[in-house]
Amino acid sequence: MEPSDSDQDGTGQPYLHEARVLVRAPSLVLSGPDGDLHTGVDGFFHADIRALSVLRVTPAVGVLAPIQGELTGADEAVFRAVVRGVGQHGADPAVLLTRWRSLRPGVLTERLELRNGGRERVRCPMTVTAGTDLAGMQPVKLGQPGTPVTPRPHPEGLEWSQPDRTVRLSSEPKPDSADDATLRYEVELAPGETWTCTLTCTVTEQRAPLFYPADPPARPPLRVQCGDDRFSRLIERSMSDLGALLLADPENRGDVFVAAGAPWFLTLFGRDSLWVARMLLPVWPEIAAGTLRTLARRQGLVVDAETEEQPGKILHEIRSGALPLGDGAVLPPRYYGSIDSTLLWVILLHDAWRWGMPLTQVQALLPALRAACSWLLEFADPDGDGFLEYIDQTGRGLANQGWKDSGDSIQFRDGRLAKPPIALCEVQAYAYEAALAGATVLRAFGTSQLADRLEERAAKLRSAFRSAFWIRDAAGPYPAVALDGGKHPVDTVTSNLGHLLGTGLLDRAESAMVAGRLAGLDAGFGLRTLAADSAGFNPLGYHTGSIWPHDTAIAAFGLRRAGFGEQAARLAHGVIAASVGFDARLPELYAGDSADRLPQPAPYPAACRPQAWAAGGVVMLLQALLGLTADVPGGVVRVKPMVNGLPLPLRVEGLWIAGQPLRVAIDADGSVSADSPGKLRVVREVG
Repeated sequence: MEPSDSDQDGTGQPYLHEARVLVRAPSLVLSGPDGDLHTGVDGFFHADIRALSVLRVTPAVGVLAPIQGELTGADEAVFRAVVRGVGQHGADPAVLLTRWRSLRPGVLTERLELRNGGRERVRCPMTVTAGTDLAGMQPVKLGQPGTPVTPRPHPEGLEWSQPDRTVRLSSEPKPDSADDATLRYEVELAPGETWTCTLTCTVTEQRAPLFYPADPPARPPLRVQCGDDRFSRLIERSMSDLGALLLADPENRGDVFVAAGAPWFLTLFGRDSLWVARMLLPVWPEIAAGTLRTLARRQGLVVDAETEEQPGKILHEIRSGALPLGDGAVLPPRYYGSIDSTLLWVILLHDAWRWGMPLTQVQALLPALRAACSWLLEFADPDGDGFLEYIDQTGRGLANQGWKDSGDSIQFRDGRLAKPPIALCEVQAYAYEAALAGATVLRAFGTSQLADRLEERAAKLRSAFRSAFWIRDAAGPYPAVALDGGKHPVDTVTSNLGHLLGTGLLDRAESAMVAGRLAGLDAGFGLRTLAADSAGFNPLGYHTGSIWPHDTAIAAFGLRRAGFGEQAARLAHGVIAASVGFDARLPELYAGDSADRLPQPAPYPAACRPQAWAAGGVVMLLQALLGLTADVPGGVVRVKPMVNGLPLPLRVEGLWIAGQPLRVAIDADGSVSADSPGKLRVVREVG
C-alpha cells in the first residue's frame, strides 16, 4: 500500500522496525522495547484514534534499566527492567520491575510488579505519567505531532474526553497522590516482597463503529509439526496475528474478514482482504464467505469520478473519514481506486465454492457476481484496446492502482516512470482467471449467456496479451510488467510476473520462461520486487527492490500450480529463513538483501507488522508445499506434497474443507496419509 512521504526536516512516516506491536482489532498498542509510550508513533489506539500517547513508569529513586521486552502473543507482551542503585550489594540487581501488558478491543491493561530480590528493605516510590492527544491515525502516520489534551481528575486515575469519546485510566490500588498527568505510589518492600498495581485504560465511544471486533473460528488452530521448528513457529505466530486482525461487518456481525494490517490499515480493503481470504481457504473458509459478503454490500452502484466508483466494482478501502496521504492526495472515505479488487472478488467466490462454500451462500452472491463480471466486460477497458488499465482522473487518488501502488513502482529499466493509463501484466492474468472462474460458477448455477461472453473475453485477452506484452532482451523472451499510456511495453523484470503463473493465461513454455525470470529475482529470502540490473533498483525501495512475503507466496503458489514445485519450495524456504530475523512475525516487506551476503535481511523501517497478507502468505506457502487442492463440487481433495522440499516427518492439523477437518501426515520415508473429510475422496500423490 502507498507509503507516506517523509519531509526533508525529518518528519514524515515513522519507523516501526523496533516497535513492540500488540493488536486486537480495532485496537493496537505501539511502544518501544522498554514498554513505555513516549509519544512519536507510540500509543494505545482504538478505531484509528490514539487513546494514550504517553504512558511512562519510572522509579523516584535509582535508574531504570530495561533488560527485556517481548511479545508473548498477538495481544500480550512482557517488559522487564532493573531498578539500578536500589537495594544492591555488589553487581547483582536487587529490584526488578515487570510489566505484563494485554489488549482487548477498547481496553489496555498493564499489571505492574515490583519485586525486591535483595537482602534489605528498600524504599522505591513509583510514578506513572500518562497523557494523550486523541490524534487521528493518519496525522500520526505523517509524523505530525498532536496537541496534548488536558486530563480531568478521576477518583481512580485520569480521564480525557472529546464529544464522541472518553478515555479513562484507572489504577488499582488507587495512587497515593496525583496531579495533572502523574500518579504517585509510595512503595516499600521487605526482602522477597512484591508490590503490584494494575492500570486499565478504557475507551468509550458514543459514535457507531465502522467495524466491530471479531473472534477466530472456534475450533483447533492450524498446527504444523515438522523437522524445522522455524516453520512450525512461523505458522503459529502467523495464525495468532491473523486471529487478532479479524473484524466484523456491522451490517451482519456474523460476516468476518481480516483487516489489512497494523498499525495503518486496520480496516476493510478490497485487494488485501480478498487475497488473505483466498490464502486462508484451507484453514478458515468462512473468512472467505464473510469477506465476499462484506464487500458485496459495498459494491459499486453508480459512476462517481471522485470516488472512482463504477457499477459492479469492488472497493479499494473504506475509512471513517477522508484519508490525506501527505503528498496532496486525499482518498475519500469509501474509495474504489483499485484495478484488481473486482477480479479477485470473482476468483475468491469461485475458489470458495470449490473449497465447499454452501451452495445456498454461493447462490445468494450470484447477483453480485453478475455485477462484477459486467464491470469486467463494460468498464475495465475504457479505451477498448482489449486490456484492463487504470488512470487517476482526479489528481488526488492513487497514481498506481495495482498492488504496487506507490508512485514510482511502474518504471522502465532506465528508471523512467511509466505514464498512465497503465495496463499491468498481472491484472490481465487476474482478468483471464476471473472471466473463466466467473463463467464456471455461472454455468454451474444455470446462467449461460453471460458465461459465453466471459469465455469469449478470456480467449481474446489471452491472444492479445501474447501479442502485446511479450518482449525480448539478451536473456530471451519475457512479459513486460505493463503497457504505458502510449501502449509501449514497460521493460523491467519484476515480481509481478509471479502472479501470471497458474492463472491459465500462459502456456507451458511461457510459464517455464517466467519461472526462469523469477529465479533471477530470488534473493534467497524471497523475490525482489524489481531486478537488480534496473536503474531504479533499491533493496530498500518500497516496490523497487524490497521483498514482500505475500508476493513471494503468490509466486510460489503459482509456480506449484504451473508445475514448478522445486522452485516453489526454494521460495518457501527463503521466507522461512527470513522469518528468524523478525521473531517469526513477518513484516509487510523487508530489504531485498541477498542471502549470499547477509545472514538476515534488513528490516524496511516503516513496514507494518503484523500485516495480514504477510501472515496469510505463510498458509499459502504451506498449501503449495502440500500440493493441496480441493474440488468439493466434484467430491475430490488432492494432496500432492513436495516431499523433497518439506522438513520431514511432517504432521498438519487444523485444515478444514467443506465443514470437515483434514489431517495430513508425511513420514520420514515420504509416505503420505490423509483423512477423508466427510464424503470427499482424497487422492494422495507424491510431488
